[in-house]
Amino acid sequence: MKHTSIIKEFLKYVSLNVFGMIGLSCYILADTFFVSLGLGVNGLAALNLAIPIYSFIHGSGLMLGMGGATRYSMLKSQGNAEQGNRTFTNTIILASGFAVFFLITGILFSGVITQLLGADEAVFKMSKTYLKVILLFAPMFILNNVLLCFVRNDGAPQLSMAAMLGGSLSNIILDYIFIFPFGMGIFGAVLATGLAPVVSIIILSPYFKKRKNGFQLIKCTLNKPLVHRILSCGVPSLITEVSSGVVILIFNTIILRLQGNTGVAAYGVIANLSLVVTAIYTGIAQGIQPLVSSSYGRGDIAKAKTVNHYALITMFSVSIVLYLGIFFGAGQVVSVFNSERNELLQTIAVSGMKIYFSACLFTGFNIIMSIYFTATDYPHLAHIIAVLRGFLLIIPMAFLLSALGGMTGVWSAFLVTEIVTSVFGFAFYKRVPLKKACRQQLNR
Repeated sequence: MKHTSIIKEFLKYVSLNVFGMIGLSCYILADTFFVSLGLGVNGLAALNLAIPIYSFIHGSGLMLGMGGATRYSMLKSQGNAEQGNRTFTNTIILASGFAVFFLITGILFSGVITQLLGADEAVFKMSKTYLKVILLFAPMFILNNVLLCFVRNDGAPQLSMAAMLGGSLSNIILDYIFIFPFGMGIFGAVLATGLAPVVSIIILSPYFKKRKNGFQLIKCTLNKPLVHRILSCGVPSLITEVSSGVVILIFNTIILRLQGNTGVAAYGVIANLSLVVTAIYTGIAQGIQPLVSSSYGRGDIAKAKTVNHYALITMFSVSIVLYLGIFFGAGQVVSVFNSERNELLQTIAVSGMKIYFSACLFTGFNIIMSIYFTATDYPHLAHIIAVLRGFLLIIPMAFLLSALGGMTGVWSAFLVTEIVTSVFGFAFYKRVPLKKACRQQLNR
């Protein structure tokens, strides 16, 4: 009976969060589809050059949301409402600081950043437009991510999912309207993306108006130890998101040299599909986070481990289905985004997908273990996993393997990085003294 109850809880949180995260990832995927139809290869290249900045904005919001909500979940399970409110308030103050930073960056430095990202004359104007508008909407992206995480951890995963899906649906509809009937080009695509978190926040607002929430803003100042815990728990989520942007940036630089803008456009298709695949794994990981954190806070080690085992089994099954679908359907998938029927783009993207996504199983394992260590108050282990796969391994691997094997080496760099990182993650999982850590947590 106990295991049946755990499975029901697991399925509820994970399924809702996976659907919501898929919806959230469709922000950029919808742009990719409609930009490919309306603006062709150069539009795809411009979009892909600007995506790393979106990843950093999204990652900053997730860092604050996941970090604050993880701490809140532990405190809530211990009945400490006052500290829970203090955690939420400190998270909002931090979010405001990040929002101001991105706003100023968008107003003053969007052109400089576009140049640094490697945009040439053919795509500079479109890349700058996309980049500037996405930075101006950064406060909405950050606030939305914070609220989504807290609402989910407060026991309302259905509302969190509805908000994510609602924002994504609005993005798809507005993408079509702005790009085609209104003829707004790349500005229409990014405007639709920027309005999506606004719609999501509106969907979440009744939760606060009806006072269903267990957390609220209170009068307090930033508390350094609390800020450290929020950021420490959230940094792995930031690195996971930012690493995707860094990988895109590094790969763009290498692929521009090997295959030019057409190669970057082909990689744009792969990178955006990768956001969706990663979102599925992130959905599983974030879905178990409230369950693992609350179990850990109460000292129920068995439940925390059981939930994580269910997540790994689910990830393994999903990975097999995903890769089979990608391997046999790569041509059809790429053709959806190849509106100009560019043969070179089709060839590069299809061969690249089959190699790149062979890392699915290892990627899913690394993402789940990173969130698991964060949820059980082992953020330093999550940091190691995130840094290994996000920066320390992928960058040298990309340059080394591309020099040895050209485009095949570029795609293989991702696979090798995820395999090596998963070895570290598995070793950490086997050696972590979770019970001792839990007793320390309960005594704080």
